[in-house]
Amino acid sequence: MLPREPYKGPTRKLVLAFDVGTTFSGVSYCMLDPGEVPVIRGVARYPAQEHVGGDSKIPSILYYDLQGNVRAVGAEALQEHIKEQAEDEEWVKLAWWKLHLRAKHLASSHIRDGDIEPLPQGKSAVEVLADFMRYLFQCARTYIQESHLDFWRSIKNSIEFVFTHPNGWEGQQQQQIRRAIELAGLISSKEEQSHVHLLTEGEASLHFCVNNVIASDRFSQTPIDVSDYSDDEEDQPDNQGVVVVDAGGGTIDLSAYSMKLSPTSFEEIAPAECRLQGSVFVTSRARTLLQKKLSGSEHYSNPKIIAQMAEIFDNSTKIRFSKPDEPSYIRFGTVRDKDPKYDIRSGQLKLAGQDVADLFEPSIEAIIEAFEQQRRAASIPINLVCLVGGFATSDWLFVRLQGYFLPLGISLCRPDAHANKAVADGAVSFYIDHLVSSRVARATYGVEYRTRYNFLDPEHLARQHKCVISSSNGKTYLHERFESILLKGTQVSEQREFRKPFKATRKSLAACKSHSTDIMCYKGALQEPRWSDTEPSSFATLCTIHADLHELSRTLRPKRSASHQSEYYEFDFDVVILFGHTELKAQISWKEKVLYDE
Repeated sequence: MLPREPYKGPTRKLVLAFDVGTTFSGVSYCMLDPGEVPVIRGVARYPAQEHVGGDSKIPSILYYDLQGNVRAVGAEALQEHIKEQAEDEEWVKLAWWKLHLRAKHLASSHIRDGDIEPLPQGKSAVEVLADFMRYLFQCARTYIQESHLDFWRSIKNSIEFVFTHPNGWEGQQQQQIRRAIELAGLISSKEEQSHVHLLTEGEASLHFCVNNVIASDRFSQTPIDVSDYSDDEEDQPDNQGVVVVDAGGGTIDLSAYSMKLSPTSFEEIAPAECRLQGSVFVTSRARTLLQKKLSGSEHYSNPKIIAQMAEIFDNSTKIRFSKPDEPSYIRFGTVRDKDPKYDIRSGQLKLAGQDVADLFEPSIEAIIEAFEQQRRAASIPINLVCLVGGFATSDWLFVRLQGYFLPLGISLCRPDAHANKAVADGAVSFYIDHLVSSRVARATYGVEYRTRYNFLDPEHLARQHKCVISSSNGKTYLHERFESILLKGTQVSEQREFRKPFKATRKSLAACKSHSTDIMCYKGALQEPRWSDTEPSSFATLCTIHADLHELSRTLRPKRSASHQSEYYEFDFDVVILFGHTELKAQISWKEKVLYDE
């Protein structure tokens, strides 16, 4: 366990961390009392699930009625009387709904429309997220009020919220989370967004692993093969490489860090990876296998029976599977259910072990491919991989990955503690321990702008047909020029900023009173892209920065173009990007009270 200092803040505070997963969700918390050592706890009691142990999480399921009202959430939605009422009143059931929020740049060709229940009419995915957040918050409040008398009353206006999201979610998805938090009523104004902290699931899982594996005496005393290291001081054995694999229901997130044990600190050493190949896709492939295997059966090819089999596979067969040379079974019916032609006997469907193993392969291959990508990018050798998340409970997944990592001399560990609590507990640790000092940019970030046309430049000549003449100064420009400000793979400390200067021209002084700039993200293969028209599908707009330039405009003086014979105005500004924290921040910077020459 990581040693902690007593909390030094002046007043009581509560840290609430929400892990909203594709299949299961949970909340962890920490009560910060001045002078007391912080302790991370989990919400271990939910409606209809009061007797579950300390690793309690609830299914990420909601029922909506036809009017769009929430009728049941979590464990309540699994109760038989709720299922009956839902069928009688035609409620809409939502499971795996988080996949509606997935980042569009993640490969998702294996996701079929039928795999995800459609959203209720008139409901957006952000509104569903808000409804689920509201429920989790209510459950957390009730649990804390019942477990810690009078504590809630003393901190209800002093709560820090931590929300986790997959490594592959960026600006657009983060904005959706913040919008959902407002809709859920967890904060009452935009000003309170400063109490909301967004964190990747990979970094949250790292903090969990530090507390449950890496900081343990057993691990810190494990001998390391020094032959893997160079003579550089930074590559000595006290600076180890670790990859955290958070294998969840929807996504598999990989994060790579350089680790120093004394004192414990981490730096990210490769861009975080995210794959849409979590455990739900093993189940999805199982459903396809069942449909194919039973397609000729008059009775057992019924979609409802297939769905029932797939659910049982998800809850039991998938978890227990460990030997591809032995058959697996789906126990779905009674002794009367039999059809030897389709391997059904005594209410059990028999599946060849290798067929079940094949269902896991795309997910395993995705983990290995992402790991190798990080290993190539990392500045030091990787010697430890920590496997956490709900999918990590699969023995077959662990065995297959162990068979890959051990020949490479890489240790694979699975924390003994409840691995499905990793993200929520780790998110609280992130807030109170703050172990990561630098992160690696996952993409290239910059600005699209116009550049003066230069007939001597071959790239300009190739775009001659795109030339435009400015109405303000009469000069010829090309648009779609991309200026990189922060390159993919750059290691960024929390205080470091990246900036580039730009110019803007306007026909009138009134038009100079404000300015907006789009921050673009490039995810292609080029080291430093120069034009956004070469790979338009690899560029996306992350956010737009708006600047109030009223004060600056008062200092501007008109200029005159020799070729255009009309006045125009010009001003300088910098675009600044900060990426050291868990969210990208962007600003426009300019100097006021500077007189421009005519």
